[in-house]
Amino acid sequence: MSDANGDQAFDLLVVGGGINGVGIARDAAGRGLSVLLVERHDLAGATSSASSKLVHGGLRYLEQFEFRLVRESLAEREVLLNAAPHIIRPLRFVLPVHKGLRPPWMLRTGLFLYDHIGGRKRLPATTTVKRGHDLMLDPLKDSFRMGFEYSDCWADDARLVVLNARDAAERGAEIQVGWSLAAARRDGGHWVADLKSESGETRTVRARALVNAGGPWVGEVLGLTGAAKKAHHEPRLVKGSHIVVPRLHDGDQAFTFQNDDGRIAFVVPYEEDFSLIGTTDIPYDDDPAAPVASPQEIDYLCELVSDYLITPVTKADVVWTYSGVRPLYDDGEANASAVTRDYVFDMDAPAGQAPLLSIFGGKLTTYRKLAEHAMADLQPALGFKAGPWTAPAILPGGDLPNADFEPFAAEQVRRYAWAPARMVRRMSHAYGTRLERVMGSATKLADLGEAFSPDLSEAELDHMKRDEWTRDAKAALWRRSKLGLHLSADQQARVAAWFVG
Repeated sequence: MSDANGDQAFDLLVVGGGINGVGIARDAAGRGLSVLLVERHDLAGATSSASSKLVHGGLRYLEQFEFRLVRESLAEREVLLNAAPHIIRPLRFVLPVHKGLRPPWMLRTGLFLYDHIGGRKRLPATTTVKRGHDLMLDPLKDSFRMGFEYSDCWADDARLVVLNARDAAERGAEIQVGWSLAAARRDGGHWVADLKSESGETRTVRARALVNAGGPWVGEVLGLTGAAKKAHHEPRLVKGSHIVVPRLHDGDQAFTFQNDDGRIAFVVPYEEDFSLIGTTDIPYDDDPAAPVASPQEIDYLCELVSDYLITPVTKADVVWTYSGVRPLYDDGEANASAVTRDYVFDMDAPAGQAPLLSIFGGKLTTYRKLAEHAMADLQPALGFKAGPWTAPAILPGGDLPNADFEPFAAEQVRRYAWAPARMVRRMSHAYGTRLERVMGSATKLADLGEAFSPDLSEAELDHMKRDEWTRDAKAALWRRSKLGLHLSADQQARVAAWFVG
């Protein structure tokens, strides 16, 4: 709808298409509010696609006495597992005891709390593992004689963002990718926001509230609203880098390795053929749009995991790296690793004027609760009556029978027996029960259009472009999927040409 000035009017304007922005847009739309979300580059184009791919409680945060954050995160594991069992799955982690670092009693105590403070229901409890009795220690050097096996969840972070955006759109939100905020100013009970597109188009909208979910650019968005000087918080940018190497071990378990600097690193089975290793935590003051893993970070990760594994990891093994910049709340900690991962809101709401809510910090696991808290803070200004609704809600494609992925995937492999089983299984993970929207009425491979590889068809790219705001090969191959790890340079070039053409 438009106001008297002819500007389109919304209840809520959300700036930023990362996990927090789309989570808030989804929650608001589900409560009946009119919502516009703008993202200047791509959904999950920055921090939200550069995580460790985990929905987890944050075991090491117990040492920092972040009990509220850990409790909330642990409870959210199972909420999200129920909401999206196609892109989130249980994962067992092995935490070996390292002589000279945290002693067994300390690890056992921490894991006891981890098992009990979050209301765990579906995930298995912690167990002790010992050399000679448990095969999961076999990839480790013989000096590691015991450890603990505990539960967390693996998640496709970028697809989690897309599914929230898709659900928001289906509930009435307008999602505009390739559009950014140019300026915003208050006009009584509304924000007047000037928007611009990558192609130079302009648009002016009005909104009763504005959410700054700019991630690493939260300060930049504050500046565009003229509220930067009024902000009570400052972002602290911390870079986290990951490396990907050929698969390091058999078995489905992941590993949690301690380091003598107090940090930990994860080694997670990834994309069937690879292992994902991360992460680092270093202060960052360069361009948030272009973080890269430094040689020092790569060395750090290789050396850390090589201290544990029978087969060492070297720079030569690294097939891909990625880095993300976390916009943490600056709590004054000198050590970047100790800065809180909790989220903090900065609410600028002068009497009688439209509110501005800026988000600092947060983690993938807690985005849904963050959105609920944001809506609670915005309720006095927006006046809606609908209460929280997302906890039992299923994300698109997540309505698997009994929320069980393996039987569902097996059924899809049988249903589409004319297609490569590996492709069907991967797509079952990506799309869940919406796989049939990709496959359409196809009864043979040729019906899926051009084959860019044995695992990627034109029909899937069409779906990404039509339903998932995918505008180029980088988004398709490294965010909507991780097929960039599997396709040759020539195959990737053909995908890029398809988007251009």
